[in-house]
Amino acid sequence: MRIRPLAATVGTLLGVSTLFFPATVAQAIDHPHRPVVVAHRGASAYAPENTLAAVDKADDLGITWVENDVQRTKDGELAVIHDTDLKRTTNVEQVFPDRAPWKVADFTMAEIKRLDAGSWFSPAYAGERVPTLEEYLERVGDHRQKLLLEIKAPELYPGLELQTLRELRREGWLDRSHVRRKLIIQSFSADSVGMVHKLRPDIKTGFLGAPEVADLKTYARFVDQINPSHRTLTPEYVAAVHQLRGAHGRRLEVFTWTVNDGPRAALLKSYGVDGIITNTPDIVRDATARSSTSDHSAFAGASAS
Repeated sequence: MRIRPLAATVGTLLGVSTLFFPATVAQAIDHPHRPVVVAHRGASAYAPENTLAAVDKADDLGITWVENDVQRTKDGELAVIHDTDLKRTTNVEQVFPDRAPWKVADFTMAEIKRLDAGSWFSPAYAGERVPTLEEYLERVGDHRQKLLLEIKAPELYPGLELQTLRELRREGWLDRSHVRRKLIIQSFSADSVGMVHKLRPDIKTGFLGAPEVADLKTYARFVDQINPSHRTLTPEYVAAVHQLRGAHGRRLEVFTWTVNDGPRAALLKSYGVDGIITNTPDIVRDATARSSTSDHSAFAGASAS
């Protein structure tokens, strides 16, 4: 396993944080009149999700922000994949027919690298592989893109937050520039997001879900964003979130997912959302650029695409 002892890693990460990144670090404001557009699992309407090809496609479309999912393999490597099993987005059932239920955690990274992660989407992407987090960060960096990273199913992978931060640090993603402008970490697990905030209080964080309005103050202690499904969102809920200040003392934000059509994106912009996560980032970008709304400025941490 690549996970270092807890005490040593916490000390290293918090030491860096305390020295260079105070918890109240200022965040940049970009494009305050329109929501940040985030390519969900890369530009996943046009290339197989969570692959380097999807990152490349987002860049081809001029999209600055990409989103991904991180899990851990049997041998302790960090893989970028959404589902906790390999069935839907690889040919694992053909390559390893006797290894059901084909959980990510039951395979080494070398075994996962043998799988075709592109043919399910299109023959044009045959041979695309599941990337490691290291490979993914390098490609995003090559394109000068920015990353909304989801810690996936942390209950299955004790210490995943710590290991992810370690990999981000090793790849240069925890320096001042990245933390201020290029990185957000989110999860469906409040405990997981809280752990990230505890280890690196300078990093911008988001909770995936829609807590009750009465509970928002509790979340605001350790997150900067409340990120619900667009199907649950109302203007009143967005306004309630915006009334509070998040972990960095700035107005709490709303990034909503997964929005793939222009009219819906324009409507959500009128609600005042700060970001839209989408499989079709070009469509959402164009729709939100065309629509007009009042100023819903917030600290977005980076530019919209």
